[in-house]
Parts: sequence; structure tokens; C-alpha cells
Amino acid sequence: MTISAFEAFACPLDGSALQLKGRSWQCEAGHSFDIARQGYVHLLPVQNKRSKDPGDNKEMVAARQRFLNAGFYQPIADALSSAVFHKNDHKTRLTCLDAGCGEGYYMHYLAEKAPGTTELSLVGLDISKWAVLAAAKQYKGPAWVVGSNANLPVLPETLDRVLCLFGFPVYPEFARVLRSGGEAVLVEAGPDHLKELREIIYPELKAPKPPSNAAPDGFTTVETNVIRYSLTLPNKNAIADLLAMTPHLYRAKAEGLARAEELESLTVTVEANLKRLKKN
Repeated sequence: MTISAFEAFACPLDGSALQLKGRSWQCEAGHSFDIARQGYVHLLPVQNKRSKDPGDNKEMVAARQRFLNAGFYQPIADALSSAVFHKNDHKTRLTCLDAGCGEGYYMHYLAEKAPGTTELSLVGLDISKWAVLAAAKQYKGPAWVVGSNANLPVLPETLDRVLCLFGFPVYPEFARVLRSGGEAVLVEAGPDHLKELREIIYPELKAPKPPSNAAPDGFTTVETNVIRYSLTLPNKNAIADLLAMTPHLYRAKAEGLARAEELESLTVTVEANLKRLKKN
């Protein structure tokens, strides 16, 4: 396996191709975006931000980094790897974007598990500058970008895979940047995901929404897979890190969070639904 540079960036201001010139990406109109000393590039214009500092904050990123690096979600990473490098695809070069890459765990795992004959071109994108900074510090192979799934700074039809793990898929954008026959690989929380933790922090649980089996416009579903296993969190720190990397930290009330803080250990169900969607 070799990793090659990702070069199909588009200017986030006018959509034209960016060219690497020294330590910055520039378009013909003169827009220029410097590469930070840590190795990432910021391609999220101020006018596209919904807040001053969007996405996960520094503490949430650190919690996710500790939790994932401990291997608690490795079965999900294994299933993702099998979906990306599936047996029906015989490409020797694969260009892949992780839309909502966080601190880069899954992208790095893919690079580690890629077939030896495959040339990878990888880009991780997240709206959180703290997540991208953590990714760039940890893993030097992929390109790392601060950007938005709603306006991917990528040229049309240049990607073989778009990943979206526990994130916010924007299917028209995914279809735009994927080549014909390219695939979006999604991982979403199943109805029982972390049920035991949710039962502790909420007074009652809402009935889960019935899953939608319909493929989004422009895509055909080619594979669905459920990853389900029991996970024991051995101490308070692991429980706190899991809680900090979920939306439940902000949705639960103070008394529910206090109950979670009292736990010495906890066994939870992990249930994730994986889908492969092929661009029509």
C-alpha cells in the first residue's frame, strides 16, 4: 500500500480548481489558502460558518481520541475497512474522503488495513478545527482539511469513496464529488446503540424511529450490515470519554449526568448500521 497526495481540491469561494504553490493552495482568481505548520489547510469561509468555532471543541476531540485509540470501536473500524476494500472492487488506486473525520482514527485505520497493491489518496475533512488539528498531528499520510459537508471543497467526480461515520451526510454533495460508480459508506447509530447509558442519563427513552430503507436520490443501496456487540467500559474515565463524544452530553439534564458520573464501570450495547450506497 502506498499513499499519494490528494490534489483535487476546489476553491471554497468560487469552486474552481486549486493548485499547490509552495505552502498554499491557490485558484486562478487569486484566492489563496495557506497550509498550517501542522500540515492541514483551512477551506471553510467565514460566511459558511454557523458559529465562531463550529464543531467539536478541544475537550470533546481529546475525549474521542482517547476512547477510539483504546480500541473500543475497533469492530466498527474493521467493518468499515471491509466495506471500503470490498472484494468486488479491483481498483489499484482508491481516492477516499472522510466527511466528518474527527481526529482521524478511521482514516488512519483504513490506511493500515489497505491491500498491499492499492495506492490510496486520502483526505479527512471536519468542520472542527480542533479535530483537524488533532488528526494532522497524529497522522501524516492523509490530507487534512477544515471544511463543511454542505460545501465540500472538492472538484466534481474525483472521489471513489466518501465516508460518513456517525455524522451528517449531505447526499447531493456526496453525489457531486463521487465518480460514476463510486460509493458512499455510512455508519449510523442503531436503535439499541448505548442503550444502557441512555437509560441511566434520561428519565425515559423515546421510541426509536423506524429505519428508512430507501436509498437517497442518485444512489442505489448495495450493502447493509449491522455491527452489534457488548462493550465493557472499565472505569470512570472511559465512561466520561464516551459521554463526551456523543450529543448526550448536551442533551441530558444535570441529574442524569450526575448519575453517570457515579458509575465505576458500565457494560453497553454497541449497535451501528453500515450502508454502502453506489452512485447511479
